[in-house]
Amino acid sequence: MADTTLFPGEGDCSVQPTCSSDGLDERRTRQEVAQFLREADKNRRLIEKLEKERPLRIQCRRNGWTDVSGELEECEKVLEEERNAEKINLQKQLGKIYSGVRKFQRQLIDVKPTPELIERLKDIMSEVEISISALKEEQRSCFEDLLKEDRTCRQEVTAYQKKIENWSLAVKSDPKLPTASTAKSKPPDRDLPAEVRALEAFLQKTGGPHGGWDQFDHQAFLKVWTKHSGQPAYRKEAKLYLPVKTLEEIEQHEDWHQEMIYLQDRKREAIQRWKASKNKERQTRIQSQEEAEEAERRKMEAKSHAHLYRTEEEKREAARRLEEWKEEKQRNEEQEEEQRVAEEILKRKQAKEERRRQLEVKLVIEEQLRLKREEEEEQERRRREEEQRDMEERKREAAQGIKRFNERDLHKVEAKLQEKQRREKEEEERQRRIAAKLKEKADGHVSRDPSRLTRPTKGWDERMKNIGPSGGGGPVQKMFHRAVPTWRQGL
Repeated sequence: MADTTLFPGEGDCSVQPTCSSDGLDERRTRQEVAQFLREADKNRRLIEKLEKERPLRIQCRRNGWTDVSGELEECEKVLEEERNAEKINLQKQLGKIYSGVRKFQRQLIDVKPTPELIERLKDIMSEVEISISALKEEQRSCFEDLLKEDRTCRQEVTAYQKKIENWSLAVKSDPKLPTASTAKSKPPDRDLPAEVRALEAFLQKTGGPHGGWDQFDHQAFLKVWTKHSGQPAYRKEAKLYLPVKTLEEIEQHEDWHQEMIYLQDRKREAIQRWKASKNKERQTRIQSQEEAEEAERRKMEAKSHAHLYRTEEEKREAARRLEEWKEEKQRNEEQEEEQRVAEEILKRKQAKEERRRQLEVKLVIEEQLRLKREEEEEQERRRREEEQRDMEERKREAAQGIKRFNERDLHKVEAKLQEKQRREKEEEERQRRIAAKLKEKADGHVSRDPSRLTRPTKGWDERMKNIGPSGGGGPVQKMFHRAVPTWRQGL
């Protein structure tokens, strides 16, 4: 099986791919490979554990089932060969993919990217991708086949488990199959009809209620036999449901089933006759019992009359004592009520006196609070009047201060206005002098000198003074300038 060192040195390439999606696909492929290898290792450990826990071969040999053990060994050998062949095939495919990746890596070491190299790398990558896709498709189909086989095996195992459970249930729930000890210790019921004993003897002799078959096969037989109403055409379909049974065994089971139905019918008729006789005996017994009950009832009625008379006397005596007790209780309740009313009147007087005292205290407290409130109101009024006088005094002082500030600001504004006017006059005088000087200059006559345009400037003369004999060798014929942008041309 391949391990995690399948693609070593993939990050040592000197030339990186130009597309980031290739790196992303490569990382995703690495993750898928790692996940697959983890699952493979988990399955391998599970197989080893199951092989250690498999005691079936030893048990078969211990019980002498050599044919079953041989079949299991042959099946295991075939499966082992198939697994080894599949492992070898998978290793070959992984080796092919590994060699393709190594070849791709060797092409990337110390080379220059050229069209031929890129085409060659594309071919190698396409071959590797095709190999990986083929391996994935093969593994997917293999997994699908294994899943189908797993589902089939699960269904078969479930069916066999149900069959085994039905066997165990049939053995547990069958009350008609007594053991040897019970048969010896319990004698047969001599009161049972002969038909019932005949059916039980027939079932014991022929292998129980299923005729020696297991419950699953017997139910399948009954299903087909009932479907065809016992016609001979059912045997062909029953052979499909019961592949381990021969036609002769099916016919024998059919004869046994018909015999059992006949005996069951006879048993049913005998039980009905037995029930009729038992009903007749029960009616006779019930009639005699009713006569005895009638005599007992008359005797009990006489006793009940006497007991009723005594009970009535006891009731009258109890009623008299109850009436005396009620009168005594009523007198006690009246006395308690009078005492309670007196106590209630006393409590009301005390409560009324308490309320009167509380009202007097409340009036005194309210009068004190009223006087205190009036005193506080008077003090508050005086305080407000003082604050009002202080506020009016501050207002007068503030009005005088504002008036002084306004007069001072007015003097300052007038001084600033005069200063501004003075500066404006000086500026106008200066502008007038400048305009007169410019006018004098503009009126002068300037003579035209065309040679001035080609005459060297003072800067050029100073530059030529510093150049020696090996200098420029004459006037510059051509001077290079920077190009003028199109958007500035013509400005």
